[in-house]
Amino acid sequence: MKNTNAGRTSPPADVDVLIVGAGISGIGAASHLRALRPVMSFAVLEARDSLGGTWDLFRYPGIRSDSDMPTFGFGFKPWTHRKSIADGHLILDYLQQTVAEYGLAEHIRFGYRVLSAEFSSAQGRWTVTARHSSTGEIAEFTARFLFLGTGMYDHDAGFTPEFAGVEDFGGRVVHPQHWPEDLDYTGKRVVVIGSGATAVTLIPSMAGVAGHVTMLQRSPGYIFSSPAEDVIANTLRKLLGHRRAHKAVRRKNILLTRGVYKASLRAPKLMRRLLIAHVRRQLPRHFDVDTHFTPRYNPWEQRLCLVPDGDLFKAISAGRASVVTDHIERFTKTGIRLKSGQELTADVIVTATGLVMSPFGKIRLAVDGHPVSPPETTAYKAMMLSGVPNLVFALGYTNLSWTLKTDLVSEHFCRLLGYMEAHGYRTVEPVLDDPYLERVPYLNLTSNYVQRGIGKFPRAGTRGPWTVEMAYERDVERLREGPVEDPALRFTAAGPLLSESRQGGAR
Repeated sequence: MKNTNAGRTSPPADVDVLIVGAGISGIGAASHLRALRPVMSFAVLEARDSLGGTWDLFRYPGIRSDSDMPTFGFGFKPWTHRKSIADGHLILDYLQQTVAEYGLAEHIRFGYRVLSAEFSSAQGRWTVTARHSSTGEIAEFTARFLFLGTGMYDHDAGFTPEFAGVEDFGGRVVHPQHWPEDLDYTGKRVVVIGSGATAVTLIPSMAGVAGHVTMLQRSPGYIFSSPAEDVIANTLRKLLGHRRAHKAVRRKNILLTRGVYKASLRAPKLMRRLLIAHVRRQLPRHFDVDTHFTPRYNPWEQRLCLVPDGDLFKAISAGRASVVTDHIERFTKTGIRLKSGQELTADVIVTATGLVMSPFGKIRLAVDGHPVSPPETTAYKAMMLSGVPNLVFALGYTNLSWTLKTDLVSEHFCRLLGYMEAHGYRTVEPVLDDPYLERVPYLNLTSNYVQRGIGKFPRAGTRGPWTVEMAYERDVERLREGPVEDPALRFTAAGPLLSESRQGGAR
């Protein structure tokens, strides 16, 4: 959905809740507010000219979900397409349908990139400064609560290492995050540098058009093949209807994914053998699985890559794609020279070398004139920051579908708003007063992109509401079923929760 604000009354500049980001997290939060707190005013600021976040930004060939859609989709809106591992345009359609069904379009302001946000304790409000992408206009918005649905990555730039000789290469070098519309790789020799989720998505998609595609990796990762269509889910939909089947399919998929994850932690050697054997069965007998698909680390120390219907392995088996495991010495005029002495000839080189992690959309936060440094804060229930009032953020799971977590955060946020309204509270602030609490990284994955960027994020604690556990069942207990009131929360009651602009008999 492109910018549809023209000719429509814009959302007010003063609201109860200001949501930053119209991707899957922000759309989910707005939908929950409409359903659970319909009396409250809200607006959504989106830096781009269209909604969808990741699913609108990334345009590389074959972009798709790396989680099953019944759990990556919202809990309140069933996924109805036959494909469980879905193409990017199907996910974008799903998000646009959600916006239409919940009447969210009139609440979204496109083209506003949030630069800074400062909370005033005296006023009990956030003042948010944003720049419009097309006019350069600087605008201010005020809100009681700030909800950050900005995701985990820098949308402006992906990560590309410094490659010696890249300027000598006579072909074209592209990063998947900035895929050029005019790139024609028909019949050409393509080298994709990387072995993560983006690389294993690109390679089978490009292999059907390119002359040949080579996956160049420094070291292999775990790759798991899953059917693109879930036969059980599609059968249940026919028998029970979409809404009733949705609950059963989500429960099944959560249990299966959590089971694989827990087994990987408890029996890593067994799971390692099973995962590698699963790959070996899908490749030709002579293929060197030990070199190219046997990782040095245990399962789930890094995120497991999912490929639908084994499409990567089919492309390799058919000879349309190949894998080289080596280190790059330098780029040359005709390709890449490796440290082994081998040279890979290429017309196009794709640097699927990772993303850049960036907390909270690079927004400069402050409270009463004091800048907030995210690494100096501690995450409360993995959704609020110590010492920062009236702010909620949504960061999803790394070992399960992202949206399962952001859904729970939005639900708990609505419960928190209801609790505050019922008690006449205006502000809420997590307060960490335990000097002996050990603080640890927000994520514990060993992936390079995590290790490069996690130092910019809030820290987690090792006990109580300060833990960040990638465990859905535990988050259900504390976010959906647990109480809102908590000794770690400090509430103030200086005035009503609802914005002054909306007070009066109409409510």
